[in-house]
Amino acid sequence: MGKRMKRKQYEETLRALQEALLALQLGIQARGARLLVLFEGRDAAGKGGVIHAIAERLNPRHCRVVALGKPDERERGQWYFQRYVAHLPTAGEIVLFDRSWYNRAGVERVMGFCTPEEYRRFLRQAPRFERMLAEDGILILKYWLAVSQEEQERRFAERAADPLKRHKLSPIDLAARERYEEYTRLREAMFRATHRPWAPWFLVDFEDQRRGRLNLIQHLLERVPIRAEPGPPILLPPLPGAPRAERRSARVEWVGEAA
Repeated sequence: MGKRMKRKQYEETLRALQEALLALQLGIQARGARLLVLFEGRDAAGKGGVIHAIAERLNPRHCRVVALGKPDERERGQWYFQRYVAHLPTAGEIVLFDRSWYNRAGVERVMGFCTPEEYRRFLRQAPRFERMLAEDGILILKYWLAVSQEEQERRFAERAADPLKRHKLSPIDLAARERYEEYTRLREAMFRATHRPWAPWFLVDFEDQRRGRLNLIQHLLERVPIRAEPGPPILLPPLPGAPRAERRSARVEWVGEAA
């Protein structure tokens, strides 16, 4: 692969994109629009990092990240899409799914967590489900973060060696290491069955995570051209009198020393 992007260049470009994302969020709020973005990809592809880069500067009251765990006993008895419906965006909101209902088209099928019939039913129903969402006015973007097996192995090794990242390496991740080609085959079947004009898929090169994040954010901004500019700078009136220090309490222990 080519030379990886330097941190300084990445951070400077990301800041400009984050300002544009804030204008996008303000525009979505002003219009009462609803934006739903799904992030899919192999384990260690970089979904969490790009979601953080998008949401970091946005108002969390109008931008939610959804990362559901495995379904409980009650959810397993529901219609497959049912538990996701409660997390869809309301008017003026952005929702970012860190994995979504497309678990059924990948990890569930590979690991045998669903039957062949459940898998086939999902591929039939997903485009219909998403069409209903789109017809109701929800803007849908679906991103697949692409990474080679060699790069995935490098990231797995990094996680295994770092105590702060080791929790990201699950037994399912380890089992998936030997099934790279099977995931590729299922990904292509998923694209064929669910790539539709109202809910298109976009493939993003994430060999270099910094470059991948910037490319994805730029694409998202181009696909959703809704903007509202922030208001003018706020001029704070002068305080009456000198600033006061925080008053200490006799009832609660003070942690650390005041500067």
